[in-house]
Order: sequence, then structure tokens, then C-alpha cells
Amino acid sequence: MTILGGFGGKRGPGGEAGSAKGGGSGAAAYVTERDFEREVLRSEVPVLIEFTADWCEPCKAIAPEVDAFAREMQGKVKVVKIDVDKSPVIAQQLRVQSVPTFMVLAEGRIQDAVVGAIRRKKMQELVEPFLPRAAGALKPAELAQLLAAGAVAVIDTRDAAAYARAHLPGAVNIPIDEIESRLAELHMLQGQPVVYCRSGDRTKELGEKLAEQGLPVAFLDGGLLAWEAEGLPIQR
Repeated sequence: MTILGGFGGKRGPGGEAGSAKGGGSGAAAYVTERDFEREVLRSEVPVLIEFTADWCEPCKAIAPEVDAFAREMQGKVKVVKIDVDKSPVIAQQLRVQSVPTFMVLAEGRIQDAVVGAIRRKKMQELVEPFLPRAAGALKPAELAQLLAAGAVAVIDTRDAAAYARAHLPGAVNIPIDEIESRLAELHMLQGQPVVYCRSGDRTKELGEKLAEQGLPVAFLDGGLLAWEAEGLPIQR
């Protein structure tokens, strides 16, 4: 990616930076130049950085969203804030030119950046490519490609009534409570078996359980809900 141009952020009334109050009490912790290397560069998980300032009204408006996302992603993503007036060197080095600016740091480098106020959905989109994935998990777009190539057999594990209302194209119905007693049937289907449920939670647990038994089965991450959210075709 191309990192943004030189820092020239908007200032508070009178052209001066507003008074800095340090820290803050939200879930997203403030990071300074002193602890940037330790907290960000050496982080073992992806980091979502919000560049902010006390005088930034849009920053104040989205603060609840940022803190909520920090709580939601605890243990998976580190969400931090950097005050551009308190840490001007970092802002200059990363060429931040306005606040709020969001950056994702993963694998030791800046991976993406967005200028302006964003909501939790966009924050999730920014960090999603760098989150650890469970063994056997397939994203909707990945499964769609495999389906188009005829490489997989899709199994809808919901009850028969839910399957009849709507299901993935070409999916067969084997209720989740019957899967373990019908494994042979599962592997007789054309292509690698991929199971899915409504939200993906139950088939993720199933995949983990079968993997422990030496019978790994791929599953649709996020289930039918994720598939529909991507606007992918549904068979009714």
C-alpha cells in the first residue's frame, strides 16, 4: 500500500492543538512514542491504530465504536490510539495527514489505511485478512470458487425444513446430529465435503471434533449468514 502524505492535521480553535489529556478510560489504550515499539511493532496479534487528537470532533463521535470493537476483538486484535499532538514523530514517520486515520499493522508492517471516521463493520474488514483462521475454515468467496470448479460437495447440516427454505446451490442435507453416523456417506460425495450451518458456530465445533478423531472436514466460516452477506447465490 501507499502510506498517506505528510502530516498536516486540522487544529483546534485558533490554530493551536487542543490540550492533551493523555490516556483516556476507553477499552482502546493510548500508545506513545515511548511504548510504540513494545505495544505495536512487537505485538503478537494484528494491531488496529487510530490516529486521533483531543480537538478532533469526529474522533470523539466514533470513540464508543472504537472501544466496542476493542472489547469485541480482545485477544485477537490489539486496538490502540495515538494522539498526533503527543506523538508527532510517529505521525510524521507514517505520514498521517489528518485525523482520524486508521492503520492496520500486521506481520511487522503497515498493511492498510483508511482516512476518516469509520464504523465497526469497516474496522472488521480492515483486520479480517490478518486474523487467525480455524483449521478447515473456508471464507464464502473461497467456497464459491471451489463450487464453481466442482471441487467440493456442500452439506447443509440444518434441519430439513430450514434446508427446504433456502440452501447453497447443489447442497445436500444431512442434519448435524446425524453427521458422525454418516461419515462414510459424506466422503462418497463428489468432491471434498464442506459442511455449513446457519452461523458457522456448530459446524466449526463439528470440524474441530472430527479433526481430533483424524477425520478433518472443511466448513463454511460464518455459515449461511456469511454467504448471504456476501450476496452469493441461494437455491430455494
